[in-house]
Amino acid sequence: MGNVRLLKHERSIVAEDDLDRRWQEATGVAVSEVIFLSKHTAVSNRPALTVHPIGVPHLREDETPPQGGRPGWAAVPDPRIGPWFRLMQKVAADQGLVPEFEITLEATHHGPLTSTPTMFVEVGSTQEYWGRQDAAQAIALVLWKGLGLEEGNAVGTWLGSGEKVLLGIGGGHYAPRHMDIVIKDGVWVGHLLSGYSLPMDAPPQVNGKSSGEVGGMWMHSIKVSYEATKAGFPGGEVIAHLDQKSFKGWQKNAITSYLQEQNIRIGKPNDFLCTNT
Repeated sequence: MGNVRLLKHERSIVAEDDLDRRWQEATGVAVSEVIFLSKHTAVSNRPALTVHPIGVPHLREDETPPQGGRPGWAAVPDPRIGPWFRLMQKVAADQGLVPEFEITLEATHHGPLTSTPTMFVEVGSTQEYWGRQDAAQAIALVLWKGLGLEEGNAVGTWLGSGEKVLLGIGGGHYAPRHMDIVIKDGVWVGHLLSGYSLPMDAPPQVNGKSSGEVGGMWMHSIKVSYEATKAGFPGGEVIAHLDQKSFKGWQKNAITSYLQEQNIRIGKPNDFLCTNT
């Protein structure tokens, strides 16, 4: 299939650290992006098709990642994440999977460790749905159309001409307020940091007022996710979008101040609209 290789393997995907590097060493062929096809699990057990970036940027060096990767690391996100999310919505609707299946983005989470632009495309959320032929067919069509194997016109090819890229900060695992923006044509998306990826320790109180710095791994998580997103979208402008309602006042103030110190622009929904998809 042209430059596309489909690799079937027996181990858990999150245990396949450096798969891109190992492939290149074994074959002599450089890897430009990695798209993992995976089973998705969720407490809700609701049928779903999902797409997301990966990484565990919020973990300290002394912590063991529960699902692969390296503590404090965020993968370079595949630029196709946003465009393929919208393509997945269209394909799922055309295949009659909606509204039974939820089509959704997920926040950045788990491994494995990679060095090239990476994304996960998943079928969830229980064994009953993992085996659904129609769900598998929808994912196959997303790959077929998205990689340009049908007519040669790939979906989500990054042009690097100053387009704006969303870096999501805050909210839940399925990033609904960020997804409200990404659902619009032309929006590019990098890392999505939910609340659990922004560990924040409240500053001490002196006479009823906060005093001192906000501790925790949240600054590191934002920093490495921003840098990885910039690497995945060379020539683009990475803009942070905050899920304002998901933060307490002291949290929002700390994050806003840090973003300003780092010269990371904070955008509103209309700031992310582009003409290229």
